[in-house]
Amino acid sequence: MTQVSVRYIVNNVEEAIPFYVEHLGFKLDFHPGGFAVLSRGDLRLMLNQPGIGGAGRPDIAGRTPAPGGWNRFQIVVERLDEVFARLRQARVPLRTDIVTGMGSRQILVEDPSGNLIEILEVSPAP
Repeated sequence: MTQVSVRYIVNNVEEAIPFYVEHLGFKLDFHPGGFAVLSRGDLRLMLNQPGIGGAGRPDIAGRTPAPGGWNRFQIVVERLDEVFARLRQARVPLRTDIVTGMGSRQILVEDPSGNLIEILEVSPAP
């Protein structure tokens, strides 16, 4: 089994866990405090608070890890309109409305620390 891991720096792991579990279908696998591992299919998501463990330490230039930005991972869904309505109803922060691109539609949602997750629906082939 191939497993892909992504690490997100979050302001508060305790706040981030329910967001990913309740709104995006992740399962909590491990949570020793200040750090957590969640999974969804083959994706392993590691959540890390600044200052916790090696991933939370400053780099050699003294920059400290911080959440946010435009990097993201993608979750593919079949009915984007339904997912969008559910997330909007739950007041999940949305960075975009539904955007139509070449062969797909997507939305960008933010976790409690401002990290992006792309929710994508692939359009059926013509």
